[in-house]
Amino acid sequence: MRLTRVTLLVIALIIGAGFYLLVRQQLSVVEPQTYQATEESMVDAAQLLAAFVEADLKAGGFDKERFKAAFRGASRRSFEAVIHDHLKRAVGLNAYLTDANGIVIFDSGGKLEGQDFASKRDVYYTLRGNYGARSSRTDETNPLSSVLHVGALVGPLENPFGVLTVYKPQADVLPIVDARRRGIYWGTGLVGAGILFLVTAVFIWQYLPVGRLTEYAREIESGKRPPLPKLGAGKEVNTLARALESMREALEGRRYAERYVQTLTHEMKSPLAAIRGAAELLDEDMPPADRHRFLENIRAESGRAERLLNRLLELSALEGRSSLDGADPVDLGPIVARAIDQAGPPADLAKVTLAVSLPETPVPVRGDAFILRSAVTNLLENAIDFSPAGSTVDIVLQADGIVSISDRGPGIPDYATDKIFERFYSLKHHGSGRKGTGLGLTLVKEAAELHGGTVALEAREDGGTTARLMLPVLA
Repeated sequence: MRLTRVTLLVIALIIGAGFYLLVRQQLSVVEPQTYQATEESMVDAAQLLAAFVEADLKAGGFDKERFKAAFRGASRRSFEAVIHDHLKRAVGLNAYLTDANGIVIFDSGGKLEGQDFASKRDVYYTLRGNYGARSSRTDETNPLSSVLHVGALVGPLENPFGVLTVYKPQADVLPIVDARRRGIYWGTGLVGAGILFLVTAVFIWQYLPVGRLTEYAREIESGKRPPLPKLGAGKEVNTLARALESMREALEGRRYAERYVQTLTHEMKSPLAAIRGAAELLDEDMPPADRHRFLENIRAESGRAERLLNRLLELSALEGRSSLDGADPVDLGPIVARAIDQAGPPADLAKVTLAVSLPETPVPVRGDAFILRSAVTNLLENAIDFSPAGSTVDIVLQADGIVSISDRGPGIPDYATDKIFERFYSLKHHGSGRKGTGLGLTLVKEAAELHGGTVALEAREDGGTTARLMLPVLA
């Protein structure tokens, strides 16, 4: 999954860099374009006002007071103009008029009259027949104090009267510039975040199931029996999951058959050899006591072979299931009680007492009642087989789903602690002195794991062993 995260990070960086360059490019043209649009309208205003001045000159002279009154009236007008969410409430355009020498003879603002603007770009270039415009600060330390100026020629180029310049503070259009910038930030940011979210969602949708399948394969490799993970919608990944599950079942079935053929052949050699040897000796003339002893040996070894085959059948059926599909909630109390009833006759023959403690309230678990009863029965039989005559086996079922079965036998030797749940590993029984099938505890372990639980054997302080079957209880 590291490659996935690195790939996602690289894609995120590429998307981020791309949108950064896009935003930078868009922001770099917002202010110039806005000022260009403003300047274009100021050109029209300058030409119109210049035409009005020329009309006055032709009519008899320039009426400065009339122009001042017009500008004062415009500045006092009350209006609200909503220009694409920008609210304009006052006229921001002013004008001044210079003579042919560049001396200001009229200023709507009333501050520039008498000043020499002959060197100003708007006046200098306009008097020479060129386009004259400039942007100047009223406060050199404040970049927001810039004022846009656009000039228009008054009179003919050969003998001009002067220059009419309209000027407008750039601060008037800054709210429009800021609004466009915010729109670019929000719009680009939302689009970028949406694309990044979509790419991330696609990566998660595609690679999260792969991660679950990887973890599933690792659990199988470690010997666990996990259920096939839920991968959600997606034809390709579910097809892969089903193929992986089919491959697992096929490989497990092949290994299972090979392992059990080998182990069964090995384990059956001992009882078959004992039966064959006893049968050959029976052909000879021997005392009745020896004949009886050999017949008992044949019966014991044939019984052991039968138990071995039965347990193998039970274990193979149990190991063949990867999960408890369709399992219903069951009460663990009656299951344990039924297993105790089945263990009653063997306990009586071994002269072992069963001390039972069951809760009065139900202990609900989800599982297969037959498999659970078989697991508890195997633990009981194991405890009885290793208990001395006259002793007691304590069976306790707790409300939290723990079944404890304690005997007072010799306990588990240290060398057998790590092997006790292995197939075909067995210790000699207390009464008969013979080994068991070595499959009982293996069957219990498989049953516990199939139900999402565990099984453990612990040494008792006063001697003996306690087996604990721990199952998850339904809420």
